[in-house]
Amino acid sequence: MQQKQMNVELRSKAGKGISRQLRIKEMVPGVVYGKGMDPVSVSIKHRDLQAAMAGEGGQNNLITLVGGGSLDQSMAIIADLQRDVLKGTFKHVDLHQVNMSEKLRVTVPVVLKGTAAGVKEGGLLDFAHHELHVECLPGNIPDHIEINITELKIAQSIHVNEIPLPEGVKLLDNPKTPVVSILGRVKEEPVPGAAA
Repeated sequence: MQQKQMNVELRSKAGKGISRQLRIKEMVPGVVYGKGMDPVSVSIKHRDLQAAMAGEGGQNNLITLVGGGSLDQSMAIIADLQRDVLKGTFKHVDLHQVNMSEKLRVTVPVVLKGTAAGVKEGGLLDFAHHELHVECLPGNIPDHIEINITELKIAQSIHVNEIPLPEGVKLLDNPKTPVVSILGRVKEEPVPGAAA
C-alpha cells in the first residue's frame, strides 16, 4: 500500500459558481467526510490530486492530508472522483477520512500473471472481473490482487474462493463467481483402433 501526502485548503463557500471558479484556477473542489465528523469542504490543486493518485494503488492510495486546519495530518482515501468526460480533468473529489484501526471496504484491481496453458492450446481468455471488493484495515489495502493463470486450461476457471490473498484481506464478492476462464472446446484424443 502506497502512502502519499496531499495539501488541502479549507473553503467556506460552496456551489456551482464557486466550483467553476476553482476549476479555472486549476483547483479541484472536494469534500472530506468520515465517521463522527461533519463534512468539510476543501479545494486541492489539480496536480497535487494527480500526484496523490500516482502509482499502482491509484484511488486506494492512503493519503495524509496537510495544511487543512482540523484535517491536518489526518488520513484519507479517495471515495469518489468525478472527471470531465471530454477533457479528462477532475471535477470533484470525495475524500473518506479513515481510522487506521477500523476496517473499510474498497475495490482493488485484479492483475493476471503469466500466459494460460489453454490460450496456448487455442482457447480464448475470458477476464470477467477486473476488480474485486475487499475488506481490510487501511494499512493493508493491496495495490492489486495477482492471479497466476499459467496452469489454467481450456474449459477451466478460477473462482473468487480460489484466489490467494494477502494477510488481513477478506474478499466480499460471491465465492463462486468466476474471475477468469478459458473458453473453447477441449480437443478429444483419438481412441486407438477406433477407425478400424
